[in-house]
Amino acid sequence: MDLQKRTETRASDAELRASDADRDRIADILRDALAEGRLTADEHAERIEGVLATKTVGELDRFVQDLPAARAGRATPAYTSVPNRPQPGGIPAEADENVVAVFSAVVRKGRRRAGRRIHAYAVFGSVDIDLSEAIFEYQQVVIKAISVFGNVEIKVPENVSLRGSGGGVLGNFETHTTDAGDPDAPVVYVEGFAVLGNIEARPKRGKLVADILDRTMDRVDRTLRKHLDR
Repeated sequence: MDLQKRTETRASDAELRASDADRDRIADILRDALAEGRLTADEHAERIEGVLATKTVGELDRFVQDLPAARAGRATPAYTSVPNRPQPGGIPAEADENVVAVFSAVVRKGRRRAGRRIHAYAVFGSVDIDLSEAIFEYQQVVIKAISVFGNVEIKVPENVSLRGSGGGVLGNFETHTTDAGDPDAPVVYVEGFAVLGNIEARPKRGKLVADILDRTMDRVDRTLRKHLDR
């Protein structure tokens, strides 16, 4: 049984998307193999080209599987799970913004700055907080939601992490947990309680935080230049 679990875990890890750190680690093994004479210059160049185009961790392994360094330790993803709660003291107790809907509907969306703490209250009303186009100045954002015979809906970009903790009384509290591929991506924590109401937080498909993409592209460019200069 344990062997089966370990096999399933390795298979699951192999399917994870490869990060720049994963590719750099494999590239370092290939560089050492070239210096030791285990690879020719042409073999090294061909494998480096393949590493830069690889998408999953499992695919990276095949470039070093015939090298001694691969036996010492398989390539593992440079991924650390996002904690389920924000760091103590990292978020102020007072809200940067209060969104209140009493027998009404309130919408917050568009290109706007996301504060570190947002409070949303829906009493016989609805609150829609759409952060899919927001500017994230902080790595951690907390949204506290209270729904009483109301509805609170929260949308975040696909490339940020999403965590939630809460519950309800004859109500619904639902968070579509998401892990961003970038370890530096913002994390949105949703805390809430619903009484005969609904609270839902989910990623908005197709929406990405532009500044994260810019940082990722810069890192890819630096990696390419580093390998080309070697």
